[in-house]
Amino acid sequence: MTKKKPVSENALRHLNPSDLRGVAQLATQATRGVTRIVEGVHQSVYDSMGVPGGPATGQTRGMTGLVYKSIHGVTQLVGKALDVALTGLMPLLDASAKGQPGSPQRETVLAILNGVLGDHLVASGNPLAIPMTLRHQGHALRWAVEPRPASLAGAAPKVLLMIHGLCMNDLQWHTEKDGKVVDHGETIAAALGYTPIHVRYNTGLHTSQNGHQLAAELEQLVMHWPVPLEEITVLVHSMGGLLIRSALYYAQQEGLTWPRHLKNIVFLGTPHHGSPLERAGNWVDTILGSTSFTAPFARLGKLRSAGITDLRYGHVLDADWQGHDRFHRKPDSRVPLPLPEGVACYAVAATLADQRSTLADRLTGDGLVPLHSALGEHDDPARTLIFAKESQWITFNTGHMQLLSRPEVTQQVLKWLTPAAP
Repeated sequence: MTKKKPVSENALRHLNPSDLRGVAQLATQATRGVTRIVEGVHQSVYDSMGVPGGPATGQTRGMTGLVYKSIHGVTQLVGKALDVALTGLMPLLDASAKGQPGSPQRETVLAILNGVLGDHLVASGNPLAIPMTLRHQGHALRWAVEPRPASLAGAAPKVLLMIHGLCMNDLQWHTEKDGKVVDHGETIAAALGYTPIHVRYNTGLHTSQNGHQLAAELEQLVMHWPVPLEEITVLVHSMGGLLIRSALYYAQQEGLTWPRHLKNIVFLGTPHHGSPLERAGNWVDTILGSTSFTAPFARLGKLRSAGITDLRYGHVLDADWQGHDRFHRKPDSRVPLPLPEGVACYAVAATLADQRSTLADRLTGDGLVPLHSALGEHDDPARTLIFAKESQWITFNTGHMQLLSRPEVTQQVLKWLTPAAP
């Protein structure tokens, strides 16, 4: 009988050495954050008794303030000591793990963490932050180090670019259910002669920040592709659709060359006009901040990333969020951005219902994205995205994540992308 490994041992084998430093940083920041919340509640009680607070809102004074200040100081000191120690150990630990790809379990956890806290990870220099990379056969394409990666030998003149959604990674395009494997990209690439390229990115950053990065990465791809590039077709899921629209806009603004090769974009469940769940989250922020006793807990709602708050209305451009408090409730003020001219655009929308109705279209949708948002429909004609009727397809009794595992979705995309017979 094989001895079962302890849970902790099974979990640790998925960690990379740099993960230890990243986790230590998050633990330190979490301890300080919880302490600030507790002190805020403490001062709220004092406020109701007429006891004055410290120099800043939510701070206590006197002996109580000194205790909280000591906790902050000790936590910061311990955190810095851990960071210094782990930074010194990382070169030794990384030497043995160099070149070893992360396990799917680790990559899934990292993707979720980056989706929720990705902007914070970048701002604090945390090594758990995911850098944007273009990937082929599971490996990042490092143009500066290896201009023509060996894995691209035999590359086709047509690229199928695949972009995942919030809290996800490129590995999740490959799904298995009931013993059957579904991978839209691999099936389409094999049938139509594309070379599949995946984008992996930090979904917690603003969509437009990722848009700038992706525009630059695709320019590098065109410059270093081993054969003359004829076509780029893009297949996106969820937030990935907002990202490619952003990247294309900034590429055109900067006069980059890759948009000339862009032929098709297929959107799967993209929240073009946002998701009601994020709008509900914004209401929670407002409600928590409405009284002195609950205000300290509003910090918890403001942990969510810029990428998530961008999904309130479907932000795509810098102008959609710059100069605004992203947690302040306000009406939709996005700059209207139509679908790109000269590019064939297709929309797959899903609904958990078995037929269309007002409730299913506007609220239920696929559980995360309303049907009208996925189809680009909007009450304001200036914001409506015009998809041709034959370029829209609705799948019923289907949830948001099931869009990645339904063979009928693959078949519909193939139908759209297969060239018409002469």
